[in-house]
Amino acid sequence: MSYYFAIVGAQDNPLFEYEFGTSKQGGDGQSRFSDQLRHLNQFILHSSLDIAEEVQWAQGQMSVSQSVRCLCLPRPSIVFVRARLRENNAQVQACVDQAALTGKREINWGDACSRYLKCIDKFFNNYISCFVTGANVKFLLLHQPIVPTSTSSSRSSTAIGANPTSPATEEAIKMFFTEVYDNWVKAVMNPFYKANTQVTSPVFRQRVAAAGRKYL
Repeated sequence: MSYYFAIVGAQDNPLFEYEFGTSKQGGDGQSRFSDQLRHLNQFILHSSLDIAEEVQWAQGQMSVSQSVRCLCLPRPSIVFVRARLRENNAQVQACVDQAALTGKREINWGDACSRYLKCIDKFFNNYISCFVTGANVKFLLLHQPIVPTSTSSSRSSTAIGANPTSPATEEAIKMFFTEVYDNWVKAVMNPFYKANTQVTSPVFRQRVAAAGRKYL
C-alpha cells in the first residue's frame, strides 16, 4: 500500500504533503507509486476537494472559517449549552465538560466540529479519504492498494489496506487522521506560525511519519 497525504487550507491552498508506504505486513515504509503516476497525486487530491465539500455538507458538517469562541460564558450557560446539544457529539461534550471542570470562560468550538468523512472518491486504483477540521482545513489521504498475486491473495485480503473501504482500513485511517490532527493543533498554535501558510516544521513531519508507521 502506498500513501500520499496532504493538508489543504480553507482557501484550497496546500499546507503540507508527505508520501510514504505501509509499515504493516513486513512493509518497509516506502511508497510504490510509479514515476509516471506520482506527479498525478496532487491533481487527483485537488479534484476531490469539491466532492469533499459535498459530503461535508450532506452529513451536516458546519464549515467554520475560524474557531468560534464564547467569551465570558458563565458556568450556568455551559450547563444550558450541554442540555441543548441536539446530538451526542463526544468532542463537543469534551469541550463543554473541560470548560466546566476548569472554570474556563472560553470554549473553542473549532475542534468540536472536526469530522472524518471516510472514503469520498476513487480514481482508477486510487482511493481518497478525507478529514475536515473545524477551521475547514482538509486532511486528504490518497491510498493505492497493491494488487495481490495469486499466491498471496488470501493473506493480503485480510491485511489493512488490501480492501480500502473495509471497516478495518477505515478505522486505521481514522486513527491516523486523529493523531495527525492532535499534532496539527499543536503546530498551528505555535506563536511563530502564520495562519493558513505551509507547515515546514520538521517535528510535525516526523510525527506524521510516526503516525503512518503506527496505523498504516
